[in-house]
Formats: sequence, structure tokens, C-alpha cells
Amino acid sequence: MIITDMNPDNIRPASRVDAIEEYYFSRKLKEVAALNAAGADIISLGIGGPDRAPHAEVTETLAREAGDAGNHSYQPYTGIPALRKGYADWYKRYYGVELNPDSEILPLIGSKEGVLHVSLAFLNPGDGVLVPNPGYPTYSSVSKLVGARIVSYELDENNGWEPDFEALEKSDLSGVKLMWVNYPNMPTGARASKALYERLVDFGRRHGIVIVNDNPYSFILNDNPQSMLSIEGAKDVVIEMNSLSKSHNMAGWRLGMAASNATFISWVLKVKSNIDSGQFKPVMLAAVKALGLGDDWYAEVNAVYGDRRKVAEEIMDALGCSYDATQQGLFLWGKVSDAEASGEALADRVLDDARVFITPGFIFGSKGERYVRVSLCTPAERMREALARIIKMNDKTK
Repeated sequence: MIITDMNPDNIRPASRVDAIEEYYFSRKLKEVAALNAAGADIISLGIGGPDRAPHAEVTETLAREAGDAGNHSYQPYTGIPALRKGYADWYKRYYGVELNPDSEILPLIGSKEGVLHVSLAFLNPGDGVLVPNPGYPTYSSVSKLVGARIVSYELDENNGWEPDFEALEKSDLSGVKLMWVNYPNMPTGARASKALYERLVDFGRRHGIVIVNDNPYSFILNDNPQSMLSIEGAKDVVIEMNSLSKSHNMAGWRLGMAASNATFISWVLKVKSNIDSGQFKPVMLAAVKALGLGDDWYAEVNAVYGDRRKVAEEIMDALGCSYDATQQGLFLWGKVSDAEASGEALADRVLDDARVFITPGFIFGSKGERYVRVSLCTPAERMREALARIIKMNDKTK
């Protein structure tokens, strides 16, 4: 036997690891944590993780069911029937969409994991995937991980942050199999509309492109939740992902879903069943309770976010940013003034001088370079303190 000393420097990761970077918030939150450990007291207005608890009946269900010794075994890859029915009833009640809970719904361990499952199910190496710019960074990073060819399509403020369909029709769509869309939009807060959904469904059907609508923000600061699956013929070409993370304050619970025709769902299930082993039954039972909550729950959630949104607008005003007051979702997206070098420069200055963390828009793509984003997932009192710090920062620079 020949034994040689292993030199870690000679070991290289798979090429797909070199194609991506550590997620921005993973890196930045470590920096913020280090500053806080040194006594900086950073106020974070960066990430969109709800800071409030789910409904009391939801957490009570979790605690009760977790005490049942029979609830701790492996669960079905498709989730328990009660959860699929809960999602189906939710879609019928709020979106007007009929879904077969046995074949057209697949529970997910969060919709972020769903981005990977869908990509693995539909994209071969070299296949094209339409990715929005600006857009959720995971669409690009997962596309790179599966070896797909990213075809970026630009969203522009002057076009209401909607796809430029004329430009898309003129572009080379050969080999494109998938298109990621996200309305209400993150990061821009642009609203969903029936007309937009109809154009996307038509575009997908004519070009044989699967449209994946990532739809976790439809209940936030919005009294008219919409689903792309409500459009006639959508189910033939659309996969819609949804989540309880934002709508029910359950981000850490990792509760999402995908809905589409039975064939598409079966393909995604093939991938999912080889990656995870299902969800904790008490978590699923608690999700059923959450899905059955009435309108009062959403009204309460939005009352809180409405108060915070007013402070966020004052923060944007203090930063000299312009913004669309009709935005929906958990964030406020603002364009920096011409006096600023970039959104990143402004965000860095606010972190250094005011000890407030806001998100620079460049992380969502080149079309976000002159924008910043403020999260509503911080208590209004802390947001007001952040505002005071920014005003003080401004006074020092006059």
C-alpha cells in the first residue's frame, strides 16, 4: 500500500461551485453580525424575513402535534393529504383557481428549494432559461448550477418593471425552455395584473416555454391576490410556486408549494423525491391551520406592514430616493439621486455612517445598480430610529 500525504491545496471543487458565489445575504449578514458583536448596533432593513410570529393557533397546533409520538416518522414526499387539500382550498378561496390536490399540487420545503427542483426537472445542460434583470438572484445561481444557458431579459422602470415583449419576440429564443417571472415583483414591488399574466401565458404557449411564476408576495399590502393559474389555458404551460413564508410569518418553517398540470408536477416530484425525505408532520398540520385562517389574519398582517411602509417611505425621502408609492410586497424599492455614485455606494455610506443596513440593488442584476431596497421586516420603532440616524447623518454632511 502506498500512502501519500494529502495536500488540500490540490483538491478542487466541482466546476459548478466556481460558477457561483456565496449568497449575498449570507456574506453580508456575517459582516453585520461582526459589527454588532463589536458594539455597533446595526439596524437591519435588508433581508425580507418576517419578524412577527404566526397566528397563535398555528403555533399551538405545532406544539400539540409535536407531542404525539406517532408524528415523528418519515412522511410522504407529496406531503400529507390534508396539506395538499389545504393548499387547494386556499387557491380556490383567494385566487379562484381549481386545483386537484392529488395530482396538481406538490408541497415544497420552501419555494427557494422549488427553484432547484423545477430547474433540474426541465433544464438540460445548455438549455436556455429566461431570467429577469433585476430579479431574485437564486434564479441565476441555480441556472448556473444545473448548467443552463442564462438568457437575461431586462425589466425597466419606464415599462412598469414588466417584460418588454416586443424585444423578447425579436430575440433568439431557440433552445429556451423555461422563463422565471415574479409578480408581485421582488425587488421592484411592481404589481401583478390580469393583462400581464395573459401576455405571459400567451408568450409561453406560442413559444413552448414553461413560465414559472414565483408568487409569495401576493397577500402583502394587496387586497386583490392574483394567480397566473387563473388565466385560461395557463395550467398547460405555467408552474406557480407559492409560500407561507411571507403571508403567514412562517419563513423559518420552510413551507412552500408548486401547482401546475399533473404531468409537470410528476416530473418535479421525480426530482424532489430523490433530494429530500418529506416534511415534519406537525409542521404540515400547523400549515393546514394557517391555510384555513380568515380575512382577519391578512388584515392584521397588512395593518402592521402598512404602518412600517409609511416609515420606509420617509427613509427613502431622507435618502433622496424616488419611488413608486403603489408598490406591493415586503419591501420598498427606490432609485438613488443623480448625486449618488450608485446604489451600492449609498448603501455602504448608510451602513458606515448611520449604522443602518439597506440592500443595494446591484445584487439583483445590472438594472438594479442605481436602486436600493428597504425591508419592512423590522418593528416600526426601530425603523423610526433608523430614520433618525439617517437624518443625523445627512445633517453632518451639510
